[in-house]
Amino acid sequence: MIAPIAWPLRHLAVCAGAAGAWALLNGLLHDVFVLGQKRKYDRDLLRLLLDGHILVTCGMVEILSYVGLRAHAAWGLAAAALGSASLLIYCLMIFPFLKSVATLLINGALLAMVAAAWTAR
Repeated sequence: MIAPIAWPLRHLAVCAGAAGAWALLNGLLHDVFVLGQKRKYDRDLLRLLLDGHILVTCGMVEILSYVGLRAHAAWGLAAAALGSASLLIYCLMIFPFLKSVATLLINGALLAMVAAAWTAR
């Protein structure tokens, strides 16, 4: 069980869901705009689509963590940590090419909240 200790931790599920929705929507928009360019099917197109799919997949994991966090299940914390850590690492990897500061801050904050909730258990 997650013991509610402070405002951010009491609202961890909502924060995880919001971070997931942010990533999911950004990933969908990314893929729509990439496909809208009508590029030829090659390695560059696949790489760009994979970028969007990473956002979509991690966003879905964070959205699914909302259910576990609302139920005070440990798997909800693990899913939120997995999704936010994955997006944090991904954003740091592409930072020289794309400065995705908002996604970095959102997932960094979520990971810090998950760590605080984990230690408060």
